[in-house]
This record gives sequence, structure tokens and C-alpha cells, in this order.
Amino acid sequence: MIELRLKRPEQPLTTAWKELAIRPRGSMILGISFRPRQVEALGLEGQATLQTLLEYPFEIIRLGAYWDRIEPQPAAFDTRELDWQLDAAERAGKQVILAVGALKTFGYPEFFVPFHYLEKPLREGSLIEPDAYPALLAGAIQFITRVVTRYRDRRSIVAWQLEHEVDPLGIEHSWRLSVSFVERELQALRAADPSRPVMMSGFLPTSSLVQLTQWWRTRGQGDSLDLAARVADIVGIDYYPRHAMRPLGRRTVYLETADLRWERARRERLFASVQARRKRLMVSEGQAEPWEAVTVPPNPQRRVSYSCPPEQLIRNYDTAIAWSPPGPPLHAYLFWGAGYWVLRDRAGDPSYLQAFGRILERA
Repeated sequence: MIELRLKRPEQPLTTAWKELAIRPRGSMILGISFRPRQVEALGLEGQATLQTLLEYPFEIIRLGAYWDRIEPQPAAFDTRELDWQLDAAERAGKQVILAVGALKTFGYPEFFVPFHYLEKPLREGSLIEPDAYPALLAGAIQFITRVVTRYRDRRSIVAWQLEHEVDPLGIEHSWRLSVSFVERELQALRAADPSRPVMMSGFLPTSSLVQLTQWWRTRGQGDSLDLAARVADIVGIDYYPRHAMRPLGRRTVYLETADLRWERARRERLFASVQARRKRLMVSEGQAEPWEAVTVPPNPQRRVSYSCPPEQLIRNYDTAIAWSPPGPPLHAYLFWGAGYWVLRDRAGDPSYLQAFGRILERA
């Protein structure tokens, strides 16, 4: 099957999301990620947006400790933004996965190192080794330790996330963290809190082009999912089955999963590796907002973006349920794009929020 699509980026808004069957989730818990920078980029107010989302009856939310926001200058440690997010989640009775970075945290541009720790630019195409960047590693360890120490008494926090997709699959950079760098961070995290599990995530390729790119860039030490299966307690899959590549006139070229034999084999190898090590497996990002050829998702009036109309939110969830491994089911599924749903709702299109609500009600 062909994985390339040439489509108009704006498509008619339909009610197809109302008709799709929804697979039962069993014991799997559902949740979202909250990205304050994305919310700001969408022109929304952070606290009001989070409160809107917390009113939905999902179980778990992922929050992030963004290093350059908490430590914008030497000796600073300003956690007020994260404090109110955690307070709001706890009032709503949600469990929390707290991503502690340090270098990478979920949400564009994914790299959040304060400028005062970058004595020299990270060399593109290189592995970031501890010996080459001792000050950066020391700062990362200190930041992780301070964040975990500050919040480890919060009972709402059920897991920590370390780093985020150490593979350089985007266009923002081509360097990647070495295994030894990440292992030093992990050692510091476990020393600060030996009681909670640690989640690490990786991008699951869904097209041959992305698979080839990932293989080439990660040759030598394996990709993020391989690393997570080896050293973390929870392996998080970032799953994006349809995304834009580039505009071509009035249309856009998209990559779209065809669920080819190699895709199924890759999933099966990952699931077998995780189960053999008695780890937990979850979808840390299930695509539920558009991924077009821009960094901020478009908001077309009375139309939707081809890469993720509201019915795709349901289809992606159903697909993940269908390839849940035999034995223990997926531990959790986090929908990616909740802030965008609020933007659409305030622009007169509640269908994304309603599709999410329909899953919560029927799954």
C-alpha cells in the first residue's frame, strides 16, 4: 500500500466521529498531556484552558518541568507555573506523570536548556557525551534532583518521565543524547526518589521513510524505544500515523501509515522486549491534533486539517487498542492535542472535545 498522500490540507468538517465504534479499553487508563507553551502559541490562557480540560473524567495527566522556564538565569528556581498546574490536577483528582527533562521535554521545540548552560552549541550530528559537556550534565542532574525532591511528597504523582524522544527525528536538531548521558540522569532521578517508576518515550515509526530515517540517525546505540525498554520501568510510545511533509502548490504531501508487514514486526519486537523485561507499555502520545507543515496547528473556520480531523482521534485510539499485546494490556493512553481541542471549541467547533468525551463515555 502507498504511504504517501497528496491532499488539500483543509477538508470539510463532518460528523463521522459520531458514528465510529469505540473499542473497550479494559483496565487501561486514559489521559492527556498539558503543554503550556503550545497553549500560549494558540492564543489561549493557561489556567482557564487547563481547568476546562480537567472537568473531563479522564484519570491521568502529564505535566512538564521546563528547565529554561524554571531556571531562566543562574540561581533561579521558579516553580510557580508548575505548582498551579499540579494544584489544579490534584483538586480534580487526577494522577500525574511529571516529565523532569532535563534537556528535552514534550512540546515544541522539545529542547529547553537555559542559555547559561550552553557554553558551546551542541554539535549537530553528534552524540552528547558526559565528558564533552560536563557542565551541562551537572546542571541537568542538579535540576532533576531539585524538581524530584520538591515534588516527591505529592501523592498525585504516579511516575516520572526522563527526557523525551532522545532520537533527533524532527528538523530542530540532529544531535542526540548518548546512553551514558541519560543513564547518569536516570541514576540521579532514582537516587532522589527510588519509590516511583520512571517512564521514557520514543517515536514509533509508521512509514517507511520515517523508519529509514530513524534507523540511519540512531545507528550505533539504538533508538529511544530500545533504550526505554532497557533502562526505564514504563515504555511510552509516541504514535503519529498521519502527518504532513511539505506543501506542494495548493496541496500538501502527507505520510500515512499503511500498516505494512515491517510496521507490525517492529511493534511485535518492541512488545515482546517490554514483556520479557516485565516492564509496562503505554501510549505516551496518541495523535489527536493536526500535524501540518507548520509548528502551530491551523484552525480553519468550519473546516478541519487533513492530518487529524476529529474522527481520527477515535481511529488512532482504536488502532492502539487493536494492537495492544496479548497478556497485560497497554497501561495507559495519553491523547496528544488537548489544548487544540479547546481552541477549536472556542472558535465554534466542539467536535474534538466531544469526540474525546465520547471515548471517555463509551470505552
